[in-house]
Amino acid sequence: MSDPQLPAQVEAARAYEALFIPALFAQWAPKVADAARLAPGQRVLDVACGTGILAREARARTAPSGYIVGIDPDAGMLAVAEELAPDIDWRQGTAEALPFPDGSFDAVVSQFGLMFFADRLGALREMLRVLRPGGRLVIAVWDSLEHTPAYAAEVDLLERRAGAAAADAVRAPFVLGDHERLAGLMNDAGVAEVQIVTQPGLARFPSIRVMLEAEVRGWLPMWDVRLSEPEIERILHEGEDVFRAYTTPEGLVFDAPAHIASGRKP
Repeated sequence: MSDPQLPAQVEAARAYEALFIPALFAQWAPKVADAARLAPGQRVLDVACGTGILAREARARTAPSGYIVGIDPDAGMLAVAEELAPDIDWRQGTAEALPFPDGSFDAVVSQFGLMFFADRLGALREMLRVLRPGGRLVIAVWDSLEHTPAYAAEVDLLERRAGAAAADAVRAPFVLGDHERLAGLMNDAGVAEVQIVTQPGLARFPSIRVMLEAEVRGWLPMWDVRLSEPEIERILHEGEDVFRAYTTPEGLVFDAPAHIASGRKP
């Protein structure tokens, strides 16, 4: 029997691919692939692959004989990933219980997923387990809110207008922004030769309203935060003033740096 929630999940995933991939995530796939030192013929696993932007980059780097797997718990994301790249092996599953034998991959990569795993340390150990000895593990996470002032301003706006739960939902992606915390996780998992490099990035949204509506109508409900229409309209109205400093002729543009943590399996 088909999942009655799947059509809505697919619709959300298509919206994610259309907006958030160009706005935030596409720029990081080549950087993560560089850190993983991907090469033709390698076997690569993309954990929390979403709609597959990083897996598609890995496919290009490992062609013609590479083998790429993308794994994600969200069936809608995987359905869209399959539409975009049917030659990649898409699997449904979680980072904490990877369905692969020990030593299956030359590289394991993951961008902007570790912050949301139920068991971050367990997930990193699983990623290390499925790597061959000497294989590369590369993780991307957002830098702290302190270094991402536009999102810090959004947190303040939501705290004022919608309360702590809404603000915390936007804080969540930045919880691994501290170098020491991230390095400690990698070291505790058993990753060798850990390096963390902070790289600049830019968020690019078509407009202030598009960015904020995606947050209040898309992101917040995923955290069980549902605002009334009057609350949403107040946030959208006030947001025009809050984000005016980041508007350009190309739309809303602001700094969005990230950490790329890399190492190898001993």
